Amino acid sequence: MKRIAVQGIIGSFHEEAALRYFNEKVKIVECKSFTSVCELIDADRVDFAVMAIENSIAGSLLKNYQLIRDYHLRIIGEIYLHIQMNLMAIQGVKLDDITDIYSHPIALQQCVEYLEKYFPNVELHEGIDTAGAAKFISETKPVNAAAIGNLRSAELYKLHVLETGIETNKKNYTRFLILAKHGNPTEQANKASLCFEVGHFYGSLARVLNVFADNEINLTKIQSVPVIGKPNEYTFHVDVEWEIPENYEKAIHQVLKSVSSLAILGEYKRGELYMHDQ
Repeated sequence: MKRIAVQGIIGSFHEEAALRYFNEKVKIVECKSFTSVCELIDADRVDFAVMAIENSIAGSLLKNYQLIRDYHLRIIGEIYLHIQMNLMAIQGVKLDDITDIYSHPIALQQCVEYLEKYFPNVELHEGIDTAGAAKFISETKPVNAAAIGNLRSAELYKLHVLETGIETNKKNYTRFLILAKHGNPTEQANKASLCFEVGHFYGSLARVLNVFADNEINLTKIQSVPVIGKPNEYTFHVDVEWEIPENYEKAIHQVLKSVSSLAILGEYKRGELYMHDQ
C-alpha cells in the first residue's frame, strides 16, 4: 500500500486530493507542516506526497516552491481540486444557536461574504486546518459552535451539514502537486515544471519566454521567487504544456543557451479539475 504524506490531518483538502489522484487504497501520513512532508519523502519514510502550490483566490505558496528545490523533490503529477466550503456542527445545533465558528484562516476569508451576511456577530476562531476544526467540534460537542470545511471532514467526524457551498467564489480551486524523491518518466507527459535564473540585462527574461512561444509551447504559469540571501535576484518558476513532444525537447535545448541555470522539476501528465456537484 502506498504511503502518502500530507500537510494536515485526515479529512483535510490535502487528503481529499490524495484520494482522488491515486484512486486506490493508500495510507495517509499526517504532517504538521510542509517541511515535515518534505522530510518524510527525503528520508524514504513515504512513497509520495501531496502539496498545495496555488489557490485561485489566495495565490501561490512561495515557501513550497523553495521547499521543492531545497529537498530536490520531483513533481510527478498534479490535481486541481474544487474548494467547496460547508458549515457543519453536531446534531441538534441550529443556525440561530451559533455564536462561534472554527476553521483555517484562509477558509474563513473565502467565506467572508456569507459570514458577514448571516453571522455578523459570531466569534471566529482560526486553526491549523479545516479538518482540525471539524475534529475539534466533534470531540468537544459544543451546542453553540460550528466548523467550516469540506464534506469529507463532516462525514469522517460525524457532523451535521447545516449549509453547503458557502464560499464567496464558486470557482475557487487549489492546485496540488504530487511529489516523489525520484522522477517517474511517462510517455503521457504533456506538462513540465521548470525553474531557471537569467542574467541582469535588458530582455533576458523575454528571450527565454520567446523560445517557448516560437516552439508552440503554452506557458501556463510564471512565478518569481526571491533567492534567499541575494537581494534583487529571483528564480523563475514556469509551467509549460505542449502537444508535440519534439517541440518541448527543442525548446529546452534552446532555453539552455539563454539562462544561467535551469532545473526541470518534473515532467508529467496535465492534471484534471475535480468539481463538486452544486
